[in-house]
Amino acid sequence: MRNANKPASIKDIARIARVSHSTVSRALRDSPLVNPETAEKIRRIAAENGFRTSAIARSLATSRSSTIGVVVTSIADPFVAEVVSGIESEAIAHNYSVFLANCNADPSRELKVVHSFEDRRVDGIVVTASRVGALYGSLLEQMAIPIVLLNNQHPSHFAHSVMIENFEASRSAVNLLVELGHRRIAYIGDRFGYSSDSERFSGYRSALDEADIPFQPDLVVHGDGKAEGGSTAMERLLAASERPTAVFCYNDMTAIGALKAIRTHGHKVPDDISLVGFDDLPLALYVDPPLTTVRQPKYDMGRLAIQVLLKLIAGVDAEQDIKVTGKLIVRQSTAPPKEKTECNCSYAPKTGRKRKRMAFSSSPSATAG
Repeated sequence: MRNANKPASIKDIARIARVSHSTVSRALRDSPLVNPETAEKIRRIAAENGFRTSAIARSLATSRSSTIGVVVTSIADPFVAEVVSGIESEAIAHNYSVFLANCNADPSRELKVVHSFEDRRVDGIVVTASRVGALYGSLLEQMAIPIVLLNNQHPSHFAHSVMIENFEASRSAVNLLVELGHRRIAYIGDRFGYSSDSERFSGYRSALDEADIPFQPDLVVHGDGKAEGGSTAMERLLAASERPTAVFCYNDMTAIGALKAIRTHGHKVPDDISLVGFDDLPLALYVDPPLTTVRQPKYDMGRLAIQVLLKLIAGVDAEQDIKVTGKLIVRQSTAPPKEKTECNCSYAPKTGRKRKRMAFSSSPSATAG
């Protein structure tokens, strides 16, 4: 008799079901060669007797490991957690396990991690905020493992990718400040030259041009995408002979650093300076005042990256460059400039044209995606 404390083997299931070992193996792999009623009976017996397919045995039989490698810039990055949550949710729903590795935003380390995943025989790889894409495109094209890049920072023709629509999202953020009546609008970017920074800067410039607000180079400074860099950059803007009345920041962490510098100098947000971020990190809702920002649907982007990857693993055509739409979330860090409030006058562009007012979401409780 079979030991009740020991999980059933294929041999045990075959004996109980009165079929061959090969029939049990095929049924547990959902093979169409097995009669559906017989397959259902075998799966039921397997479940009742605690049978679990060995991952190693399954890998040898199918030439697949049912694992996916995920490369992130840093596990300390608050943006990463929600993306990875979406990745894991979708992967697990399709019976895949996820291996997570940190590359510290280092291109050479990122490439090493990708190759280590290849050596581990993962079925596919997702790389978030890739520093590799265009730099090593030709090399990655030679790899037998499908790769999907999420928010690729060096776009090229190489990879399948999922990315936020930076230009339109940034333009809508700056349009909000214009509609509030601001004319001295600064931009704190990222000094590392990533594509996301150039696209967000282009959206900033486009909104100024549309409103007939002259571009002022002295209102553009760069941080490092982190709070400390945002604080340092804001210090430079505050030291100018005429400070800005509003600041659009590359990301939320930059905006949080800028908020600290503004307070250190005795100014208030939004009474003296309005502030807008990008990402809608969970922290954005809890700073004081809550931060107006562009929401990236981080969880859904992670799920979408896995959906594309699973198509590639299955040999099915998938979209190469998917752009997802950001959503402007208006909170209490933005308001009309003091001079507009005091004179109770409405803003008009230099040419005298009337601008169409735009509607923005102002619900801080809306869910991502």
